[in-house]
Amino acid sequence: MTITGKNSATFREATVAVHAGEFIDPATRASSPNLVMSATFAPTEVPGFSARDDKDYEGYVYGRVSSPTVRQLENKLAALEGAEFALAFGSGVAAGHALIAGRMSAGDHLLMPDSSYVGIAELARYTLPRFGIEVSCVDTTNPKAFAAAIKPNTRMVWLETPANPTMEICDIATLAKIAHDMGVRDVVVDSTFATPIATKPLSLGADFVLHSLTKYIGGHGDAMGGAVIGRKAELAALNLESTVHFGGILSPFNAWLILRGAATLPIRMKAHQEAAMKLATHLESHPAIKRVFYPGLASHSQHALAKSQMKNFSGMLTFQTHENGMELAKRMVKQLELIHYAVSLGHHRSLICWIGTDDIEKSTYRHGPEAASRFRQYTGEGIFRLSVGIEDGDDLWGDLVKCF
Repeated sequence: MTITGKNSATFREATVAVHAGEFIDPATRASSPNLVMSATFAPTEVPGFSARDDKDYEGYVYGRVSSPTVRQLENKLAALEGAEFALAFGSGVAAGHALIAGRMSAGDHLLMPDSSYVGIAELARYTLPRFGIEVSCVDTTNPKAFAAAIKPNTRMVWLETPANPTMEICDIATLAKIAHDMGVRDVVVDSTFATPIATKPLSLGADFVLHSLTKYIGGHGDAMGGAVIGRKAELAALNLESTVHFGGILSPFNAWLILRGAATLPIRMKAHQEAAMKLATHLESHPAIKRVFYPGLASHSQHALAKSQMKNFSGMLTFQTHENGMELAKRMVKQLELIHYAVSLGHHRSLICWIGTDDIEKSTYRHGPEAASRFRQYTGEGIFRLSVGIEDGDDLWGDLVKCF
């Protein structure tokens, strides 16, 4: 039996993660997914030369249009989200750009969170306005402020929960209903921190889900990728521009690596959560720590909301220290052994980095006074972002605590 987005609810998540999008090759009887690296394919009938000539074409002609290995990954992702379809891209930012540029035009308005992943935040703030797309930002934890920020020309609202790096949670169902009731066409949720194991935004009213596959779904820090997941008709229409014209496609080899990683996503997320909860609890009680932000802690201001829309609290947490963060970061670079001082997140190994508030305000957000004040309430002079891996939590704590 082939597990797809349509019948994935019939099976439990661990089964879907392993089997969705995969099949026994009828020619070779290979049990594992094939790695098909070909850039071109020999069709059984004469195709049109332009991809525009092949409306709803389901076969393979050229690797920029579609690829067997990438298609297998897309089918697995759709099943994990309980969706009809998925499109994979070369990175999470490529996926975000494809969705925004493919669905929006000059004169349209995009509503963004006032704090979110820097790659998309900078794309929205500094690139899109050059092409005539109006962008504004709002506190997405405040439904009234969110509703007030929607305009007659708002075509897309972008949500991210938990937010990077503040760990704020937004109420997907409430915000999606507000947006749709006010005539917004597209509600997008960047669910990279949560993964499909924690939250399925489409079931809460979102139109599209975005993932950086480089993070938890790939899980091993060795393959970059991104995906947009949603309804087949809308993504099929998007495919011509987003892959053929924009060209940000995913390598079949990376797709094959991410397929392998996705199969273990449910058991890895359990391990991430277990170790993260242990570290968050230790950090919260340590005198060197000022504040800890982790949705699984009762002290998180939105813990109740997190429990209502997350089945797993993930492995991401941030914290403030009493000591100057940059000085502590310099010590971490030299002293940490198990935890790597590095950017990125969602890998099987633990990663930590310092995010200075002044630096990210200057380079990325450039908040207005109210948003800047609210952001600084969360981050102080800066925060450490800790992506907790699947190592033993006590071993990780022993490595981290020696730096304080």
